[in-house]
Amino acid sequence: MPIYEYRSEAPEDPEISCRVCARGFELRRPVDRDPLVVCPLCKHPVRKIISRINTPAITKPLSVSDAKKAGFTVLERRDQGVYEKL
Repeated sequence: MPIYEYRSEAPEDPEISCRVCARGFELRRPVDRDPLVVCPLCKHPVRKIISRINTPAITKPLSVSDAKKAGFTVLERRDQGVYEKL
């Protein structure tokens, strides 16, 4: 289930939004459900925020032995259209 971030439509105005939606909150919801339009606590309008995703950084390319340990078949090009298994 993905995590969605929401924030109040008017985060600067404390009379319109509560502490939770003024700072923003995260909510786990199924993909097929519609996004929230109101804060679950104060019932004031909120909007969905597009946030960054967390992807692992690969620091070095995999070596031939690492690829073999991971279960991949490693091929090396010998001639035009000819590959040899390492």
